[in-house]
Amino acid sequence: MSIRSIAAFCALFLLIACRPPAPPNELVIGMDLSYPPFETIQPNGSPSGISVEIAKHLGAYLHRPIRIENIPFIGLIPSLRTHKIDLIISSMTDTPERRKSIAFSDAYLNIGLALLIPKGSGIHNVQELNSVAQKVAVRQGTTAQVWALKNLPRANLLVFEKEAAAVREVIQGKANAFLYDQMSIWKYWRLHPEKCDALLTPFTHERWAIGLRLDDLTLAKQVNAFLRDFRKQGGFEKLGDQYLNDQKRAFGQLGIPFYF
Repeated sequence: MSIRSIAAFCALFLLIACRPPAPPNELVIGMDLSYPPFETIQPNGSPSGISVEIAKHLGAYLHRPIRIENIPFIGLIPSLRTHKIDLIISSMTDTPERRKSIAFSDAYLNIGLALLIPKGSGIHNVQELNSVAQKVAVRQGTTAQVWALKNLPRANLLVFEKEAAAVREVIQGKANAFLYDQMSIWKYWRLHPEKCDALLTPFTHERWAIGLRLDDLTLAKQVNAFLRDFRKQGGFEKLGDQYLNDQKRAFGQLGIPFYF
């Protein structure tokens, strides 16, 4: 071996020996940060909300740094399947259809669909919307859209990318109802009590869970262990008190079970 080769080899050895250890395996979590108080963005640009807190606690439990990727809801499952993210924590419902392409953790929240309707509309239940005369607003890619397509075939379905646009249709009297989760319906009713009413008793029962790739069996076990521990330690109860205290009180007064 020439002197030059020996020198190069020694330099390479020193470079490898002095290189700092690789950082822990980063956990990349996908969220659609447009659904407060679960997933949202603070004025300074940082992610915030219940799902963000769950992600932080999960990272601490696994001793892994986390990175949150803001992805439109309809792009979350494709991003997971193509390994752009490792998990989905984005108020996603565990459904048989979604289980064909991804796996889900144990449920961490139970919820149902409810109705936001124009003030004085006279609508009493969701079945009344199954008519060609009814315009029903839903958010694209949600279980509300899937449910409406199956159960309200005669209604005129209005599909929106953002929930705020769907709410605006109801407030302006351009839609007869907005189908969405109970929490959001309650929130928009409280924001616009002079313009709309809420039918909060759920007509479906759904389970939110963390989305994983089908072959990530080890990570799935770790996530489920975290959820059990976090619940046992009162983590979900604390998040409910911190972010959803008004809803908890209101739903208790209405006799409707709370979510966590």
